[in-house]
Amino acid sequence: MRLIRMLILAALSISSFTAQAADEAAVQRLTQLLNQAQTITARFSQLTLDGSGTQLQETAGQLALKRPGLFRWHTDEPMEQLLVSNGEKVWLYDPDLEQVTIQTLDQRLTHTPALLLSGDVSKISENFEISHKEGGSVVDFTLKPKAKDSLFDSLRLSFRSGVLNDMQLIDSIGQRTNILFLNVQMNESLDDGQFSFDIPEGADVIQE
Repeated sequence: MRLIRMLILAALSISSFTAQAADEAAVQRLTQLLNQAQTITARFSQLTLDGSGTQLQETAGQLALKRPGLFRWHTDEPMEQLLVSNGEKVWLYDPDLEQVTIQTLDQRLTHTPALLLSGDVSKISENFEISHKEGGSVVDFTLKPKAKDSLFDSLRLSFRSGVLNDMQLIDSIGQRTNILFLNVQMNESLDDGQFSFDIPEGADVIQE
């Protein structure tokens, strides 16, 4: 019995070590892929589904990202919105409502998924449990937040031939947001001016 117990403990230790090594490999691979793009521009197509798979919303637009922490997401009409961050503040502008919401950028990766693509990813393993799988030219990463107050329960990032391809977020009630990135361009020169926002005259301002 003693020998069997020792063998079981040894097997568990090997299993734990193997899982830890796999996690570390996933972190290193994801960090490498994210850090190779200091800037990103792309078109995006976004689809939101409820827990039963019923479509709730479909939008498209243009994005620009620049490290560290700068991003601009412009959603096309008829549901036009503009989300801009200079790395410290975030502006959300709704032209239809003529309303601007201003808040401090939450630097936690679990609360601002855009920072996965534009922020400092050196502490990514502190925020998430990460696993990955590769098949041909595609690499899929699954990120599960360690914090209980995250905005989502899981996030999947996919790369094709080393280029960002799509992202999926699933929240606590099973709602899924799928974002497909199109015509991705990396490491082009981007003017910092597009990551600040001038409030239109007459717009209502909400400061949070």
